[in-house]
Amino acid sequence: MRRSTAHRPTPADLAAAEGKTIPDLLAPDLRVLFCGINPGLWSGATGHHFARPGNRFWPALFRSGFTPRLFRPDEQEELLTLGLGITNVAARTTAKADQLTSRELREGGRALVDRVARNRPKVLAVLGLGAYRTAFGRPKTTVGRRSETLGDTEVWVLPNPSGLNAHYTLDALADEFRKLREATEPE
Repeated sequence: MRRSTAHRPTPADLAAAEGKTIPDLLAPDLRVLFCGINPGLWSGATGHHFARPGNRFWPALFRSGFTPRLFRPDEQEELLTLGLGITNVAARTTAKADQLTSRELREGGRALVDRVARNRPKVLAVLGLGAYRTAFGRPKTTVGRRSETLGDTEVWVLPNPSGLNAHYTLDALADEFRKLREATEPE
């Protein structure tokens, strides 16, 4: 088993991470740009997306077939070689996503539209139904492919992979990710 070279954040590290931002993992013309709600404190402390133990993003990517093996958060740069990237609706780190205001999510949605226009991913996959509904003013949105696009970019909404999202098991989450992967595979 591969061990992480990253340290485990201390309580002081986590407290200091409140309100920080971390860089997006972006490149032009990605196959899929995954968009979290916002970075958590573990991500702020480590500088890696979806870093908190118990977050199911990395296992869902692997189980759905997006990655050839289970990546660790500190290996996130390897996603770019697979045509995958990561960004967030809101940039500010918080302990829980519900600490964000509706205004932050709406402003983040507008900034996300600009980011997508600049980088032109084939698909934007927003990981969080409530955040998508608020950020884009679509209160009745459901999980899956959306009929609306952002320019030429398809939009999908997937469940939030946080371990706090009890509505989806890891298997159910991986199944939703798999649907996206199958729809985005080259023909």
